Amino acid sequence: MANVSVYNMEGKEVGTMELNDAVFGVEVNEHLVHLAVVRQLANNRQGTQKAKTRSEVSGGGRKPWRQKGTGHARQGSTRAPQWTGGGVVFAPTPRDYSVKMNKKERRAALKSALTSRVQENKLIVLDELKFDEVKTKAMQNVLNNLNVSKAMVVLADNDANVVLSTRNIPDVVTALPNTINVYDVLKYNTVILTKASAAAIEEVYA
Repeated sequence: MANVSVYNMEGKEVGTMELNDAVFGVEVNEHLVHLAVVRQLANNRQGTQKAKTRSEVSGGGRKPWRQKGTGHARQGSTRAPQWTGGGVVFAPTPRDYSVKMNKKERRAALKSALTSRVQENKLIVLDELKFDEVKTKAMQNVLNNLNVSKAMVVLADNDANVVLSTRNIPDVVTALPNTINVYDVLKYNTVILTKASAAAIEEVYA
């Protein structure tokens, strides 16, 4: 079990917490982490890019001039790629960019990403994170107390006050234990968990 410090919202250490090695202390598999990032970025692509080839653009059915004797280069159609209004050479067509990973690989990749954050001291545990009202300044103060700028805050439940207080802060996002992903864990400099969300992650992934 890995022991990590637990902080309060003022940034003061108030105790320690044991993190489950089955989630936060696994052997880091860089290949699966890379594959998970590639998968997520690829699956975000729409794949709807389309341009017309010479067979799809309108016009061009007739040979523009006779083959020989005009002094022009020979041409078979005014819709060949070298003509204005002609088709596109090797035009892109809609395609599916999605990459597949099975569930076991996806879980292993996420555990590896979380473990790497623990090893690099880029994972912070708060005893709790609660606000009486929606106030961006209050959330910014918590981040300043923890000396954190670019961060992903994982909440145990969808606390509207915390989510709305965080929404306007650049480079800070909120997530739930069942919505965290490898790309976001690695994208943000720091992962901030509450004790409750850390327990929820262990319950889901251990």
